[in-house]
Amino acid sequence: MKKLFMILSLTLIVAAGPGITEAKKSGKNITGKVVFFHAGSLSMPFEVMEKEFEKMYPGVDLQREASGSQAAARKITDLGKECDLMASADYDVIDKLLIPKHADWNVRFASNQMVLCYTDKSKHAKKINAKNWYEILAEKGVVWGHSDPNIDPCGYRALMVLQLAEKYYKKPGLYDKVVANRPKENVRPKSVELVSLLQTGNMDYAWEYRSVAVQHKLKFIELPDQINLGNYKYDSYYSTAEVDVTGKTPGTTMKMKGMSITYGITLVKNSPNRDAAIAFLQYLFDKKGGLKVLKDQGQPPFIPCTVPTKEMKKLIPAELQKYVEVKN
Repeated sequence: MKKLFMILSLTLIVAAGPGITEAKKSGKNITGKVVFFHAGSLSMPFEVMEKEFEKMYPGVDLQREASGSQAAARKITDLGKECDLMASADYDVIDKLLIPKHADWNVRFASNQMVLCYTDKSKHAKKINAKNWYEILAEKGVVWGHSDPNIDPCGYRALMVLQLAEKYYKKPGLYDKVVANRPKENVRPKSVELVSLLQTGNMDYAWEYRSVAVQHKLKFIELPDQINLGNYKYDSYYSTAEVDVTGKTPGTTMKMKGMSITYGITLVKNSPNRDAAIAFLQYLFDKKGGLKVLKDQGQPPFIPCTVPTKEMKKLIPAELQKYVEVKN
């Protein structure tokens, strides 16, 4: 009977899910709320992860707040709001706004690519393709938009795509012509807000991440790797695009350079519930856990997750070391 009980107990632990055994074996009491600020484009996969993680740890309440990535960082830096974790659609936001004062490290865990989304209601929906999209966006009467570059990385990436397209298609003036056909009211705080405008027919086209388009079952134009910011092999070419956005302190700006889309996450230094936050990161970084959810949701994960230097890896909690490798 004792042997049977041990077998059943082991079976339950394994079935409970990835990452749970490490945290359970530590003997730490994984309970309480975990406050998590994250990019809006991660909302759907993190909703799935929240349910899985809370099932693994019934005593934990994962409280998520979605926003543009820069806005999420400024909740910490400018508003002084307490949180445990922050995930950005651009790892560079964490590097520039949170490290070193509010965070020590930044793990890269997923990628994405830019696409131009539309629906059957969109003007020229049957005509638009990968060769003429920029001509259609410049046409009077076509309503298109993107998120705010000062708040959300998808916003400055949309502008970078247009800059790169001008060079790639060898069409001088393409950027200015297309942007001139986009009124300020079509710039929204975060990219996912544009989805509802597309679905209701109030907007014809919007720049989104491919994962968001897939999750919301939107039609979209896939762009060449040279301009979609989705292939690290073109990073040197991507870097020729740049956008100035609101800086670290009021009244300043910082330059964001084009690079392949890379999501980052960090444990905030003054995390009120460090143990539970680390337990979530164990789950997120597990290829059978959170990384699988990302893949299932149309977002390519990094397996394993990465950091750029050995020095940064040393700063990561011991419980997470095995999930992360050094790769610049």
